[in-house]
Amino acid sequence: MKFEKQADGVYVLDVKGYVCPHPQIYTKKALSKIASGEHLHVVFDNPSSGESIATMCENTGDEIVARSEQSGNFVWDIQKA
Repeated sequence: MKFEKQADGVYVLDVKGYVCPHPQIYTKKALSKIASGEHLHVVFDNPSSGESIATMCENTGDEIVARSEQSGNFVWDIQKA
């Protein structure tokens, strides 16, 4: 797991290689460390993790503003509510 600041207001969380529930847990922790309106790019490779992350965002009000898939890796841009 790697969490780092990419630019002002943009952070990256790399949870490739982890299976549920770890990507969701790490995403929740990372979102708690950033300010409202900032973006978290989550990179994961376990497709089922997307369902739990999406449900978590619906429950917290955070918005998934972009989703892409590159070489078996999913990259989601989440804007914190």
